[in-house]
Amino acid sequence: MSVDTDPDADPEVGSDDGDTVDASSDPVADAAAESSSVRNVLEWAAIIVGALAVALLVKTFLVQAFFIPSLSMYPTLDQGDRVLVNKLSYQLHDVHRGDLVVFDRPGGEAGGDGIKDLIKRVVGLSGETIEARDGRVYIDGQVLDEPYLVEGMRTENLPRQVIPAGRVFVMGDNRGDSADSRVFGAIDEDTIVGRAFVRVWPLTELGRL
Repeated sequence: MSVDTDPDADPEVGSDDGDTVDASSDPVADAAAESSSVRNVLEWAAIIVGALAVALLVKTFLVQAFFIPSLSMYPTLDQGDRVLVNKLSYQLHDVHRGDLVVFDRPGGEAGGDGIKDLIKRVVGLSGETIEARDGRVYIDGQVLDEPYLVEGMRTENLPRQVIPAGRVFVMGDNRGDSADSRVFGAIDEDTIVGRAFVRVWPLTELGRL
């Protein structure tokens, strides 16, 4: 009796006990595929770790995002805004009048809200004489032009004083609702974290400061 043999038959054939054997299996190819998968996992892990390291370095030394928790800088910044702060600015140049700076919260300033950093505008520089007269700020006897203030905004509680060396006088743009250098004095330049240079949130207000 003859048995027909089909050359196109499925290579997977049944044995006498009902088990199946995959005649197409290649141990060498399987090992290579497994090795490739492991290599891919390791490569992605290295990419992720590298990206996290770069992000940490950027946050620590270059740029950091900050959340605005109050209305002390209104209308320049609104409550809930987010800004990016350049931490290298004052390694490259001096603090300038008008800069928006983030700095360590002064030790004597109440901090029950958990906020560790404040953001204000630099109004007076080291060695200058600052005071308020009739609601206007004067620097060395000359009235200071402050176009960032809303019309009618008055500056009060600012007696004549000389700003000590190595310090700057900061105030919020919302003068009636800001605890600033009028309360805790001029801040040490060494406590400045960096300069806020762009608002990134909300997206509708995206732009330079």
